[in-house]
Amino acid sequence: MDRITAAEVFVAIVERGSMIAAAEALDMSRAMVTRYLAQMEQWAGARLLHRTTRKLSLTDAGERTLERCRQMLAVAGEIDLVEAEANVELRGLLRITCSQSLGQTTLAAAVTHYLRRYPQVAVDLQMNNRAVNLVEERIDLALRITNELDPNLIARPLSRCASVVCATPAYLAAHGTPRQPQDLALHNCLTYSYFGKSLWHFEHRGVQSAVAVSGNLSANESVVLLAGTLQGAGISLQPYYSAAPLLASGELVELMPEYRPQSMGIYGIYTSRRQLPATLRTMLDFLVEWFASDEKWLATLRD
Repeated sequence: MDRITAAEVFVAIVERGSMIAAAEALDMSRAMVTRYLAQMEQWAGARLLHRTTRKLSLTDAGERTLERCRQMLAVAGEIDLVEAEANVELRGLLRITCSQSLGQTTLAAAVTHYLRRYPQVAVDLQMNNRAVNLVEERIDLALRITNELDPNLIARPLSRCASVVCATPAYLAAHGTPRQPQDLALHNCLTYSYFGKSLWHFEHRGVQSAVAVSGNLSANESVVLLAGTLQGAGISLQPYYSAAPLLASGELVELMPEYRPQSMGIYGIYTSRRQLPATLRTMLDFLVEWFASDEKWLATLRD
């Protein structure tokens, strides 16, 4: 049986949540879907899915196989499009969403350079930090900074995002300077998205730790928390790309530099690998290239 088709069937089963839904999406019989899954499990030498009457879930072998299948399909899709794209001028509209901080810091510049390369393409860039339904809101590409991806999402790694704990000199003069993460419990910490406790993760000499912090200001956008930090409202955990100029100018002070906050991945998230539009594929390729070569961005990637 064709391994590419088998990989496509397996990914569809996982993403759609059932073999019936996968069969409908692929315009394939249920029996054929079952055969392809059985063949995938034979090739893998292990059961790939836990099957119950209510849902399917991946086994450990299934998790590994899913990642390999997605990589295989991505490569296959790129091969199919290379010759076609070489003879067609790219055109069309791309709708992209990302956080305000990422958009202001680098994505607006990246998109501008992309449009110079492909002048017949148009981009609608929407600043939005919430998780959007890409299909319902007709979004082609969502950029997300996270370490907790939904396994059912199709996500391409673009780069890494370092973080920094910071405050103003005035705040520290009035409230003292934390020397270790546990000291943050004594401070007003500005947190994301919800009121109450929040966990900040650190690494120190190879040891991972998590510290519960709280404060009187939370927001779903780091730009708001950065503004509050600059006004002396408290201590915040910021993307290093946002805080770096303010740290260099002395407006903010980096706290506990020997305790490194957990870095996060930056991903491009989209809905389907089937018939991936050339505009979307070239944008993903361009963003990988951009993050890997932009000197301003690279300066924010800490060792």
